[in-house]
This record gives sequence, C-alpha cells and structure tokens, in this order.
Amino acid sequence: MPESQLSFDNPVDRYPKVRPPEKQVEEPGRDSELDPPADHGETSYVGSGRLSGRKAVVTGGDSGIGAAAAIAFAREGADVAIVYLPAEEEDAQHVAGLIRDAGRTAVTIAGDISDRAFCDEVVARALDGLGGIDILVNNAGKQIYCKDLTELPDDQFDLTMKTNVYAMFWLTKAALPHLAAGATTINTTSVQAYLPGEVLVDYATTKAAINAFTKALAGQLAPKGIRVNAVAPGPIWTPLQPSAGQPPEKLPDFGSQTAIGRAGQPAELAPAYVFLASPESSYVIGETLAVTGGMPTP
Repeated sequence: MPESQLSFDNPVDRYPKVRPPEKQVEEPGRDSELDPPADHGETSYVGSGRLSGRKAVVTGGDSGIGAAAAIAFAREGADVAIVYLPAEEEDAQHVAGLIRDAGRTAVTIAGDISDRAFCDEVVARALDGLGGIDILVNNAGKQIYCKDLTELPDDQFDLTMKTNVYAMFWLTKAALPHLAAGATTINTTSVQAYLPGEVLVDYATTKAAINAFTKALAGQLAPKGIRVNAVAPGPIWTPLQPSAGQPPEKLPDFGSQTAIGRAGQPAELAPAYVFLASPESSYVIGETLAVTGGMPTP
C-alpha cells in the first residue's frame, strides 16, 4: 500500500477492513490470487540497517507474514533464504525479486517441510547460498478448518502437526550446529494458542505446542547466546485464510472480532520479526510477542 494511503495516527483505519468474498480457493493459497490483495510492506517498509550483514532463513517466505518478514529483513540489510511449496513458485520469485531489489542475496528453496529429509536440505542449501545462518524464522504453517472432530482425518491431523511442529523441531535441530552466539530463532505461533477456535482444533493445538517449545528451548540456548522467541499473530489476511483456513461464511467478517475491528495485514507483523531478530532485543528471551489487534493473550 502506498505511504500516502497510510494513517499513522489512527490504527483503526490505517488499513481498510478486509471484505473477502464468501468462497474457497485451492490449497495452498497464493498471494498472486488473493482477493483482496494483502500488503507485505512492498512500498511502505523502509529499513535502517538494523540487520546489516545478517543471514536469515524464513519458511513460508513466499507469502503472507513470511513474505513481509523476508522483505523487511532484506531492507534492514540481511541476505534471505525463503522456503516454500513448489506450487507457490510465482509468489516466491516475486519476493526474491524484492529481496534482490534491496541489494541483498535471495535464495529460493522449494519443497515440503513436513518431510524430515527436506528440512535437512533447507539448512544445507541455506548455508551454501548465504554462507551462514544467523536468523531462523519457523513461520510456515498448515491450517484447515474442520467443524466436527469425528470428521477430522488422521492424515490431516498428522500433516498439521508435521508442518507446524515437527518441521520447527527438525529445522532448528539441523540449524543449531551452525548458529553462533548472537543468532536468533523466531517461531510463528498464534492467538489461537490462547483463544482456540472451535473449527481449528488441530491448528490451535500446534500453536500452543510452539509456545511451549519456544520457552523451553529459550532457556536451553540462552547461556550460549542464542535467543529463541515467538510472534503470536491475531487474524491476519493471508492466503492461508481463503484456502480452507476458515469456513467460507466467516470470510466476509474476518478480523472483525478484534478490538481494532479489522484484520491485520502482513506488513503490520514485519516490525515484530525485525525487532526480535535485531540486537535491540538482546534481553528478550523466551517471549511470545502478541500482534493481535487487541485480542487478549496471557
């Protein structure tokens, strides 16, 4: 969104309320097909060298929150590897182009993080393409609504767990031998960890697990100078939502339950990731930073 359209005085109307149509799109959703489109900070995010020389890996970096974080990291001076599903190649190349436009190295890694071998490959390819890893963002997630637990397929439950929790474990475990003091990992959890929706039983369960993983690992790694934190988004307008992430009938009012009365945009999450990745947050360890539009969290 152009700067001229932004209001920095009133967050209620900084962005218009999302009014998506009552329809589903094929999973995985794509930013290039999102209606209405999302803002990732393409025209509004201005960096100031806060991550100069850093090397970041962002899963789900082709779209949504991951894309916003990747763009912001690059404009703050970091080289970035983005990880995404092969079906999201068009979106990934768009983000990679923006990273390169910022004068930074972009590495694109297509594959499925629910596969252990691919997670190991991600780390190896990022090390090769970037020359190291200083920042690991475990952001990619799977969310498919189900209104009745008895109709939730075992394979869907399993895939949600593998994508949201196992992949975080596998990627972090593979990256750790290559992380030095000053490195950071940031995990994307959700307000669903605290206020679980009745149609998102499996997804909400994984997000609560991410919170616990973050806090436990933060204590383990802090003495080594490696910080672990998380960001808990509220309802953010991304391709996850219309691609079976929400029931179609809920889409037109998506985000209206927040105190601010609207869904968030990915661009509004980027500063949280930059803060947790930068030395400015050197005393922030094991934190879950809520960006929820006022939805309450503990």
